[in-house]
Amino acid sequence: MTHTDKMTAYIASFIDELASLDVQDVVVSPGSRSTPLAILAADHPALNVHINIDERSAGFFALGIAKAKQKPVVLVCTSGTATANYYPAVVEAFYARVPLIVVTADRPHELRDVGAPQAIDQIRLFGEFAKWFAEVALPEDTPAMLQYIRTVAARAVGTALSGPKGPVHLNVPLREPLLPNLSLDNLWGQGKRISNHYVTVQKSLSTLSDESFKHLATRLATYKKGVIVCGGLADSSSANVLTKLAKTLGFPILADPLSQLRSGNHDQTMMVNSYDTFLRNEAILGDLKPDIIIRFGAMPVSKALLLFMKQYTPKELIVVDEEAGWRDPTLLATEMISCDEEVFCKSVLSHLSSVEASNEWSSKWLAVHEATMRGLQELESEHELSEGKAVLELSRLLPDESTLFVGNSMPIRDVDSFFIENDKHIKILANRGANGIDGVVSTALGTSLVEKNTVLLIGDLSFYHDLNGLLAAKMHSLNITIVLVNNNGGGIFSFLPQSKEEKHFEALFGTPADLEFEKAVEMYGGKYVQADTWEAFRQAFSQSMNEQGVSVVEIKTKRHENVLHHRNLWNRVTQEINKSFLGEK
Repeated sequence: MTHTDKMTAYIASFIDELASLDVQDVVVSPGSRSTPLAILAADHPALNVHINIDERSAGFFALGIAKAKQKPVVLVCTSGTATANYYPAVVEAFYARVPLIVVTADRPHELRDVGAPQAIDQIRLFGEFAKWFAEVALPEDTPAMLQYIRTVAARAVGTALSGPKGPVHLNVPLREPLLPNLSLDNLWGQGKRISNHYVTVQKSLSTLSDESFKHLATRLATYKKGVIVCGGLADSSSANVLTKLAKTLGFPILADPLSQLRSGNHDQTMMVNSYDTFLRNEAILGDLKPDIIIRFGAMPVSKALLLFMKQYTPKELIVVDEEAGWRDPTLLATEMISCDEEVFCKSVLSHLSSVEASNEWSSKWLAVHEATMRGLQELESEHELSEGKAVLELSRLLPDESTLFVGNSMPIRDVDSFFIENDKHIKILANRGANGIDGVVSTALGTSLVEKNTVLLIGDLSFYHDLNGLLAAKMHSLNITIVLVNNNGGGIFSFLPQSKEEKHFEALFGTPADLEFEKAVEMYGGKYVQADTWEAFRQAFSQSMNEQGVSVVEIKTKRHENVLHHRNLWNRVTQEINKSFLGEK
């Protein structure tokens, strides 16, 4: 066989094996060295290929698809610095546990380190952020090598999905000529076994023995003052059993917005939201000190909750993590349990039939929650545009079966404080692996490829940082509403100690860019509206949800006033709580 036919059979076997293992999406950035990978992926009948010109945007776009589907997405690019542009997305995927298969084309070995163009050292380029790295062998079409490349594909999928999920990196050296032969006989059957795929990697279900669950349930039943903390969870599948466990034990649930518990038709009687607001009130914290905390999912967004847990250390802090990771920034965990959340709750519940829950304890937390809600009612009467009320409005305007993707810095914190519980099915997602502001637009657009009614809430600096991500919406006819909160700079810094350094604050931290986004949005084929009133915002948002393509609804706020606004709300909540519990007038 010719070089072209050997290469075609080899790469086609790799692509086909990925497809046979339920990989559905491939994100490709154009380039020469990756030609056989891109063309064969595009030609495979079971794969969806999405073109994204900018590799940095492509990485986050693939991340969004994988985050929404919880399935591996393949990234393909050419050699050289193109590969390095994937780095931020790979880092996010690693920390956020999102399965990606990063396939970087490379020069063959004889063209490395000799001054050839687009040849950089790509070996282990992503370091420890890739769960597994393989320098794939040069193409051959012998039975042994076709079996080898199919096994590599299967191992990549299995490793990306095994807990904790994450990215893998395959570096693929290729010699010219690079154009594959699509008319090759048995194109997708080379090296294939009679069964659908060559080899599968079975994912084991993390759990404990029944005896261990019985012992744990007996221990939990001895506690009257407990709290369940739910951080980021991939979906709401465990919502009903989590809330049932809370009710049985009499433990209130502190639900992070990414826990998928604030929205839905599950029992919400034990839910405590907006805790980031009332956990700043030192006067009541001592009465809320738990003896035990059971934590599910990632560590919540709220810094006030983190400080509360560290200041009022419980006797036991049990962290339940189905993927056997180590997520405990409090450094207070007394027990790390590797177990699926739903399995954990059902198994513990099976041994808790005779528990006498403490109504006094849970009622105290729920009463504080109710007082907090009364304090936050001040938002209802606000006429001025504010960042907190934007989130409150969104929680009401978002339709059933929608997805809210939230930018980092202030947006995610405002969602934590002001997104109120509801009975709609609203999924809330964010890039909280590394918590960066890069790639948020692209990730949200990747999500919109999967989730209908996707809305992105984002700040102006984060929007600017990934403006070129909007091209994906234009190229792939994606629909998304973007609520752009423009406070002309880095609003989060106004809440930090740096804000007291007035001499250098604006230049180094505030960083006002004075950008007008309308023309940029129109350049990518989007629609733009600036809302000057809440009525205009509601009208523009509702209209955008019925339109095709990208719709940007911008509201402008002032950073200094935003700080005062938040502090006034915190003070109002404190007054309401103190009036209810301490008898203050």
